[in-house]
Amino acid sequence: MEKEGNNQTLITEFILLGFGNVQQYRILLFLLFLVIYIVTVAGNVLIIVLVATDQHLHTPMYFFLGNLSCLETFYISTILPRMLASFLSEDKTISVRGCIAQFYIFDCLAAIECYLLAVMSYDRYLAICKPLLYPMLMNSRVCRWLAAGSWIGGILLASTIMYFTAQLTFCGSNVIDHFFCDLTPILERSCSDTSVITLVSSVVSFFVEISPFLLTMTSYICIIVAILRIPSTSGRKKAFSTCSSHLVVVTVFYGTLTFVYLSPKNSSVGDLNKVFSVFYTVLTPLVNPLIYSLRNREVKEALRKAVSKLCPSQGDIG
Repeated sequence: MEKEGNNQTLITEFILLGFGNVQQYRILLFLLFLVIYIVTVAGNVLIIVLVATDQHLHTPMYFFLGNLSCLETFYISTILPRMLASFLSEDKTISVRGCIAQFYIFDCLAAIECYLLAVMSYDRYLAICKPLLYPMLMNSRVCRWLAAGSWIGGILLASTIMYFTAQLTFCGSNVIDHFFCDLTPILERSCSDTSVITLVSSVVSFFVEISPFLLTMTSYICIIVAILRIPSTSGRKKAFSTCSSHLVVVTVFYGTLTFVYLSPKNSSVGDLNKVFSVFYTVLTPLVNPLIYSLRNREVKEALRKAVSKLCPSQGDIG
């Protein structure tokens, strides 16, 4: 829908093309992403329940993991439901307000995830490099403050960009060649001056993405140095096993995020950007519960206990 204003046609809705060049496979893609959505939500909710109910998981590492799983559930629910609906419908439109709202929620959750991953790396740094001081430095009060700070900080910084985005008007083409509303394609459709919001976005990106990333990398450099100083091979393996799952999640998240936002913005890599966008918007929330459940002995033990309580006969067999 369009309306006239100031001698130009203003846009009131966008068309999200999504994966328009593979429409012949839309039913297959619908089923694939539906399974991913169900498994992701179920896996993350399972981790939240295990962390909340199992006393052995009432530690800082699993407290932050529970926060991350809660975040991932909201994160994937911001993108996938609408994507699934687009596979079954010819209607690809989304209102301008709906598009900006989707971007705002996505931006909030992405910012919070950057902070939570940094906090989790700092937690592993203290556990490995400062083991004697760890109980005092990472007590329950500090954990609550760090988690709350991650959520509040992410929401406030994303709200700054949201404020300026809401002031924009849109005209010209209303087609967005993406499967969700991101800042860059939104700005490309604006007929307002975007210099201010571009500057604000760059400043916010430093605090949301670069600063947490540098903290994460610094923590892991210190962790690796500390692990290499451990004389025994078994000791090094045990120390590394406590942070390997988190390191995999960080690598997948930041690796795909870096490619998408630093790659050239031209049509030749447009489809590749979509693929990598799927990695950090869809597959990262899926990978999180799988990695932490398959590679973590405590989580597997908590899951075994839960299954034993629900199915006593299965517990007797094990």
